[in-house]
Amino acid sequence: MSRSSKKGPYVDEKLLQKILNLKPGDKRVIKTWARRSAISPEMVGFTLGVHNGKNHIEVFITEEMVGHKLGEFSLTRKFVKHGGKMQKELEKAAAAPALAPAPATPAK
Repeated sequence: MSRSSKKGPYVDEKLLQKILNLKPGDKRVIKTWARRSAISPEMVGFTLGVHNGKNHIEVFITEEMVGHKLGEFSLTRKFVKHGGKMQKELEKAAAAPALAPAPATPAK
């Protein structure tokens, strides 16, 4: 369920205050745990360190991100390949022909 449109987007007050105190174009990373906070136009051009539960992921805010949540750009789960041992053998077999030297063509 989304937030009521009459309330407007939620932006963490402390985070917004930190951004307003910085100069435009400042390259310093602002650490935040406010993943539920929406990205506002004031944040464009700054780098935020969004916490994913283990560490801070650096996210550079661009114009296209306005309106989205900060948590969308800092994934909390790491994908590990499917397949196990059988998949590794298939990948090794596929990589072997690419690494082998090309056969020499006979000179005419």
